Parts: sequence; C-alpha cells; structure tokens
Amino acid sequence: MASEESCLEVVVFTPLPQRFSYRCALPLPLPGCRVRVPFGRGERVAIVVAAAPCPQDVAVKNVTAILDSAPLLPASLIQLLQFGSDYYHYPLGAVWAAALPTRLCQGHPVPLLEPQAWRWRADVALPTQGLGPRQRALAQRLCAGVIESSSLDSADRQRLRQFQAAGWVEPATKVTSLLHPGPQLEGEQAAAVAALRQARGFQAFLLDGVTGSGKTEVYLQAMEEHIANGRQVLFLVPEIGLVEQTRRRCAARFGAQRVAIYHSGQGDGERLRVWTQAREGEISILLGTRSALFVPLASPGLLVIDEEHDPSYKQQSGWLYSARDLALRRAQLERVPIVLGSATPALESLHNRATGRFTDLRLRQRATAHTPPRIEILPLRRKRLLTGLDPDLLQAAATQLAAGQQVLFFLNRRGYAPALLCRECGHIPHCRRCSAALTWHRRLGRLRCHHCGWESNVPEHCRQCGATEIHGIGVGTEGLEQLLRERFPDIPLLRVDRDEVHSSRQLAERLRAIQNTRPAILLGTQMLSKGHHFPDVTLVGIVDVDQGLYSADFRASERLAQTVIQVAGRAGRGDAPGRVLLQSYLPEHPLLQELQSGDYGKAAERLLQERQAAGLPPFKAIALLQAEAQQMERVQAFLQAARQHLRDLTCTGPLPALLERRAGFYRAYLWLESDSRVQLHRALASAREQIASLPAARRVRWGIDVDPQNF
Repeated sequence: MASEESCLEVVVFTPLPQRFSYRCALPLPLPGCRVRVPFGRGERVAIVVAAAPCPQDVAVKNVTAILDSAPLLPASLIQLLQFGSDYYHYPLGAVWAAALPTRLCQGHPVPLLEPQAWRWRADVALPTQGLGPRQRALAQRLCAGVIESSSLDSADRQRLRQFQAAGWVEPATKVTSLLHPGPQLEGEQAAAVAALRQARGFQAFLLDGVTGSGKTEVYLQAMEEHIANGRQVLFLVPEIGLVEQTRRRCAARFGAQRVAIYHSGQGDGERLRVWTQAREGEISILLGTRSALFVPLASPGLLVIDEEHDPSYKQQSGWLYSARDLALRRAQLERVPIVLGSATPALESLHNRATGRFTDLRLRQRATAHTPPRIEILPLRRKRLLTGLDPDLLQAAATQLAAGQQVLFFLNRRGYAPALLCRECGHIPHCRRCSAALTWHRRLGRLRCHHCGWESNVPEHCRQCGATEIHGIGVGTEGLEQLLRERFPDIPLLRVDRDEVHSSRQLAERLRAIQNTRPAILLGTQMLSKGHHFPDVTLVGIVDVDQGLYSADFRASERLAQTVIQVAGRAGRGDAPGRVLLQSYLPEHPLLQELQSGDYGKAAERLLQERQAAGLPPFKAIALLQAEAQQMERVQAFLQAARQHLRDLTCTGPLPALLERRAGFYRAYLWLESDSRVQLHRALASAREQIASLPAARRVRWGIDVDPQNF
C-alpha cells in the first residue's frame, strides 16, 4: 500500500490550469522532472510540480514512468517559470511547454553529449599494420595532440568511431582559442565597460547609445572577463535576422566553438542539442531570440538584451510574455548583471532609469569620427508625387548614386499597393475573414490578406458595380521597386522584405550582397531598420513617416520615433556624411520637429509627459481581457459578464480590437487598469477562476494580456 506522502502533483503541457495528482513509488522524483502519466484515454508527459498527500476518497492513478533522474532546469529557472505563469496569468503546464525544446515535451530523453575533443590513449601503441593511409594520418594527428570533433569531416568522424570501438582513443579537454582582445576604448565606451565589469550580483544597466556608438563592442568587452573565468553569457536579439551578424562578431572575438545559437528557425533536434550543450556548460555564449531566455546555463555570468525596445520581445500568441521583462527577473534569480541596450530605449526603460531601477550608461557619440546624419523633412502638400516619392528625394538619390554610394528607401508596407479601388463606385475588396483591405501583389497577380493569409485573384471587373476602372491606391515595396527600376535602370536594386526574403539564409545572402554592391539602391521594410551596419549608405528616404502620427494605439508615436531614429542610423556610417529625408504631409507636427534634430531623448521626454498626463504606462499598470468568437454577440456577452468580476479595477469596454475581425473571428477586449501593479495582479488572480466558470466563457476564446503591446 502506498503511503500518504507518495503522491505527485503534476501539470501537463497544455493550457489547462489544474494540477493533477498521481501515485508514485518512493523515492519521488523532484519538482522539474518529467513523468509519463495516464491522462484521459491515453498517456501524457507531465512535469512534477510538488509532492503532496494523496487526495482522500478519490481513485488516484499511478505514474506510468519516471523520465528524469534529476530536474530538467535549475531552481532559478523553475522559479522563473512559476513567476511567468503567475504574472501573465497563464497555465503553468503551457508555460513549461513554451520554455522546453519540443522533443523534451514529447518525452524524448536528454541526449548524452558526444565528447568535443579526442586524443590517442597514452597506453596504446600506434598499430604498425592494418591501417589505411587516411586512417594512419588521422591516428598520427591524434598522437600528436588533441583534436576537436568539429574540425573533422564526415569521413574522419567515421574513422574516429572505429578508433573508439577499438579502444584506441579517449575524450580530452576541449581546446579553446585564446581571447582576441578588442580595440582600446576611450571615453564613454570605456566607462560603460568598466561599470559592467565591476558589477557583482544582480544589477540592471540601461546602455543608451546613439546608432553607431559601438554598443556591441561594449557588450563584447564586458563579456570577456566572464568567459575567461568560465562563466556563460546569454545574449538576446529581437529577430532571427540579427542572429547571424551577431554570431560572427562573437565568434571572431571568442572562437566559433564557444558560441551557439538558439531560435525557432532551427530543427527540433538542433534546438535540443544546443539546449543540452548550454546546460552542461559546453558553450560560453548562447545567442538567440525570445525563446532562448529559458535555456539553462551551467554557470551564468551576464545577460545581454540588445535592441531592448523592440516589440518582438513580446510573444503575441499563447503565453503572452515579454522576454525583456522576464530576463530582468531571471537575472535577479540567478544573481547576475543584465544590460539592456538600445539607441531608442522603450519609454518604460527610460522611466526605470529615471526612478533608479536601472543604472545609466550613455554613449552620446558615434564610435568613429563620423558625424550623425542630417535629418530633413520634405513637405508633400501640393506636390505631384511619382508613385509616392517626392521628386526632390529622387533627385537626391540620383546625386548619391552617381557618386557611387548606396541609397536606402524605407517603407514598412509590402505589396504593389495596399488596396484596389473601383473609380466608379469606390468599392475596395476586403478579406472575407478579416476587417482589412486586400493587398495587391501585382507580380503574383493576387490579392492577399497580410493578417490571415487569405488570397484571391485580381478581379477584371468591380464585384460591386461591374466597372473595369480598377486601380491600386497607395504604394508598397513592390510598387516602389518598379518605379525605382524604371528611374535607375543601370543601378542594382536589393529589396528586403518578407515577400522577397523567406529564411535567415536568404537574409544573410541579401545582406552580403548589400555589403558587396556599390552603387546600389536598398529598399525594405523594418527588416532593414535596426542593427545592420551599411557603411556605404549616405542617403535614407523614409517614404511614409505619417503612418504613426494619429493611430488609436497609444504606443504608435513612440514606435514612430524609434523607427525614424533607427532607420536614420543606417546613414553616414562610412567615410561620407549621411542625410535622411522624411516625407510628410504634416511637417509641422511637434514629434517630427523634435526628431529632425536627431535627439530621441528629447522626443521621448515629451512622450513620457503625455503618458503621465493621460494616465498611461509606465505610470499605470494595465492589462487586457481579450476575447474572440465567430459571432460578435458572444464576445460582447462574455466581456459584459466578466466585467462583474473585475470591480476592483478601472474597467473600460468592451472595446473592439483595432483589427476587429481576423481569420473569421470577431475580437474585442476590456481595458483594465490600476495605480498599483500589485492590486492589478491581485484582482486578476481573484477573478480568473470566476471568469473561467462563466457559461459565456465556453463560447469564446479568451485570455489575459498583461502589459499589452497590441490592441
């Protein structure tokens, strides 16, 4: 008979809020271990949360198998996942599922790492017979010293396995390349590195440096001491497109074998291998995107969050966590310093600096002697544009191209045109599943929804009135490409957007082409806006700067300011000075006037004052209770019922989402706010179970978004 203490509480890798109890023979596995349990009509892999007395008067099933002899994660990361579940009000089992490699969630074992280096055993003589020429050559190399597995081709690896089977070789300590010290730093760069090197235990730094000021070099030199002392660095970037160039910088400084990457574009097996290497301390630098935050490190020393302002750090489906914010909590739990870097810090980060939560590090000048680019506004009123371009911008581009330079056109809108318009009746084709116009992709001959992916053929006649006068309105990158090719037929044009670049490999190829082509026209969306070094770009044209000036999203002005400064920062990084031209119908707008000076800090200060006056984050704590269903009536009924359980919070709504219908589902939310973050979470935790029990909750998909980035 099992004892009273021989039960486990587990969570399964699904969005179920409950914990489940199972009997288990002693000794019980520790929290953080996986077990296989009977669940419904089958079996599931689950995570042990705690040991607890078995429930009384309930038939408790037995654990089928214990999959791990030790917890998968250290105590600090187990605490981080529990915190992430509590803070974002999301089921713990689904949080674990998001944090672990897929194969571990499926029940696969943690792989045993192959030794990374080998040598010939000292007590084994080199055979005089029976070895082929290439076998003998490899054996002689092994006798001469340590060989890293990564240096062998597939044929030599097979020969090495033969030597292993014969007992001739043994694992050796991995050969590591010497550190390659970076350049001698001075001024603010040197002060920033010194501050980071002196940090002991948890301390949060905000590295606020203008574009081109050498923030990456500060990161690298701050990392040197940690790596030399056997500690590891977690280095996050917001997008997969920034991983490869950062990996090259780290590999050139510390050696390729010390650097590993981890992101969603890798296969499941590769992610599990890197996860295991990091956990076992086989790598010194783990570089990745959002999901890399949860990879365990054997000896963590420093966390780096580059481009910390980027909204890509916020997950937009399932568990709606912010990797930047959870990274701060991880650094606290692991008692290590963390540095958040950006040329355009988030307003929340600037507020944390002002209140003393973040230590201030500034880089006010570019690392080279080059001056920042000059920013000018091109008023568009009463001008005849050529496919959305001011003739003055085209003339400026022609001048720079004639001088052998590169020109970058930035337009954060794909397709040939954002919509089709019937000139007879004004009809605009919309997506059948979303409340959005269909984008015209002329080269493909398709209308496509950029929200759900629905497509249709381009109509020959208006579906409303039958007229044939149908034309595109507005311009996207494809339409702009056509104009620029016609205008500059002899100049190479390199376009970078999701229609042209579909993988990290293609992006790397396109970026290499940019570095090796001069003169050239660069045309792209936000994929080109940050983190890239284009020394030959001397002119940047921002085609539609007005997009973010009058949005219903209160963060739109902040994002516009960040985009303008980031894109402008691509100009003037080489020997020639840079120039940035902003096309606008609203040249007198205060935000544009402030950005014209190139001073993001001044614009951010005014935006923070506006936020405080309006009672918006970071001066209020907010969350959204979101719901969607195929009938808006169900969404409204649920949100109205849920309001009754949220009386402790200031509640506004139901409000329709900015994109009211997406992929066939109507969407709305309740805006929830409080002066106290503690009160916000207390009220949400108290109401969550009551909301889940509402009859209307079964007829919608709903969730809570804390610190939302999209509406």
